[in-house]
Amino acid sequence: MSVTVDTRLIDAGDDEYVDRAWELKERIRREEDVLKQRHGFFTDAYRRSTVYLLADPGYDGDTIVGFAAVRRDGYILFLAVNPDYRGEGFGRRLVAAVVEDHGTVTCHARATNDGALSFYEHLGFEVKRRVEDYYEDDGDAHYLRLGDGGITEALSRLMPGR
Repeated sequence: MSVTVDTRLIDAGDDEYVDRAWELKERIRREEDVLKQRHGFFTDAYRRSTVYLLADPGYDGDTIVGFAAVRRDGYILFLAVNPDYRGEGFGRRLVAAVVEDHGTVTCHARATNDGALSFYEHLGFEVKRRVEDYYEDDGDAHYLRLGDGGITEALSRLMPGR
């Protein structure tokens, strides 16, 4: 699928898209059994973050293609790509936007989420440690950090042609 997608930077405190981001997160939770955060936790973290949002503008309103909610220190709290838009490089595009704005990029991924772990490792993230009982449901996580090759190298890897 080839689509024209708008990139939007949502400032902390702006909750225009929070409900639609929640709906996308919940769809992924139902279909893939990941992103299991409670509504209150999610909306609070989203509102405190800068959100990199990709939207497919349509005649009946925007469809969220994906989003990354990021703390000031470059820690990715949530990264989600709509299953209907996967395989088009949108996840990589979101991470590249985060890399452009932060000197260090880190995140956690559920230890059983092979898809997320493969995605992050493909982009150059390294597993730094396993964290037991990280999630509310006692699930373990891996703490990941974008490799030490430098942000310039990461950007050239994430966005060829830059």
